Amino acid sequence: MLNVVLHNPKIPPNTGNVIRLMANTGCHLHLIEPLGFDFAEKQLRRAGLDYHDLSTVSRHESYATFLASVKPQRVFAITTKGSIAYTEAKFVAGDTLLFGSETDGLPAPVMDQIALSERLRIPMQASNRSLNLSNSVAIVVYEAWRQLGFVNGS
Repeated sequence: MLNVVLHNPKIPPNTGNVIRLMANTGCHLHLIEPLGFDFAEKQLRRAGLDYHDLSTVSRHESYATFLASVKPQRVFAITTKGSIAYTEAKFVAGDTLLFGSETDGLPAPVMDQIALSERLRIPMQASNRSLNLSNSVAIVVYEAWRQLGFVNGS
């Protein structure tokens, strides 16, 4: 399926919502530390409800350790600085979708590792700064999953 990576997420309910999304789409969630919250935090559990047991979540101490451990085929950075709309990407099983933190986005050293052709954006009104992290993940994951034929979906 797909790997979804949250780089230094800060807001527990966003991560909880993404955990629930992972359970419902079959994607593997990877969290890059440091996290801006305690993983056992009540708000995270509330947003994820009982989906923690139905999802696959891995934690990595850094982006470098994630790369070394997972060895992803392709990594797409979802960023407001991308020049290609996410709908133009042709996703394949095994792709990785990388999202930055709610407050800082992706740090330059991480972004520098991503080819310009793999920096995707979600179109929005020009005067707006960004979308909510969990909403952004849902938008792109569902497009990728659609392209893959909703594998294992009902």
